[in-house]
Amino acid sequence: MTAATLKQFLAAPGTALAKGPVAMIFAEDETEIDSTLRHHLDLGFRSVLLFAPDAFATAPDVISEPTVRRIRFDTASGDDPIAAVNAVAAAAPGRWMYYCYNAEYLFYPFCETRTIGDLLTFHTEERRDAMLTYVIDLYAPDLGRHPDAVSLEEAQLDRSGYYALGRPDPGNHNHPRERQLDFHGGLRWRFEEHIPPDRRKIDRIALFRAQPDVTLRADHTFSDEEYNTYACPWHNSLTAAIASFRTAKALKSNPGSTFDIATFTCHNSVPFEWHSRQLLDLGLIEPGQWF
Repeated sequence: MTAATLKQFLAAPGTALAKGPVAMIFAEDETEIDSTLRHHLDLGFRSVLLFAPDAFATAPDVISEPTVRRIRFDTASGDDPIAAVNAVAAAAPGRWMYYCYNAEYLFYPFCETRTIGDLLTFHTEERRDAMLTYVIDLYAPDLGRHPDAVSLEEAQLDRSGYYALGRPDPGNHNHPRERQLDFHGGLRWRFEEHIPPDRRKIDRIALFRAQPDVTLRADHTFSDEEYNTYACPWHNSLTAAIASFRTAKALKSNPGSTFDIATFTCHNSVPFEWHSRQLLDLGLIEPGQWF
């Protein structure tokens, strides 16, 4: 498959944006690109866009899937995923969209038996145009055998240590933003001395319905503040999680932190079961009124 540039893709998207939901996956390196694509294809996304340099390898059976489109994109050379998300969203108003990076895996309540389309149909009926996702850090327990901190078979996560703080409202210093919180925990909390303050929160509005003049910002929130809320005004809403090796990879590849970290395992570490039930039991995703 010959990869198009983003500009070329948007000029001739074919059927890729005709129906949602659309998944955008940004490959920052070659780690677990195939498993990331397979996971999101299995969830039922109608279209999966892979943003990656030409040099990044992908399995023939994955990239040949008719729902997968490859777009030439290089984050290491300065291509901006946030700008790309906004460009794709602007080209398909009304479509549900999702974005993540390689070695990240979306989980939502009952995802083993219900498709992403089922989820978003219900969420739309609840008059919601976006869904809060928590980025839950995964990591390999033995960095000697897995120096990049990635192991699907032995992945661990923190079972506790997550907390939320009120999100300040620049327009009202006496009261935080309504139904918005900054969530913290995982490796970004435990190794916060290696994480810039503006990158320590773990919430991301990763599922959203594209709308004219609504744009994604660099902190993973949107210009429409209602998109950034964790629930509607009248009851709890669905939330999802992105199980992610991204922070662990970064901490072990960064020369400023790698030698300070002998292991990510701590007393709160438990094996990741790759099942939404575990995340529900830990309180890391919320079914809302969807049963």
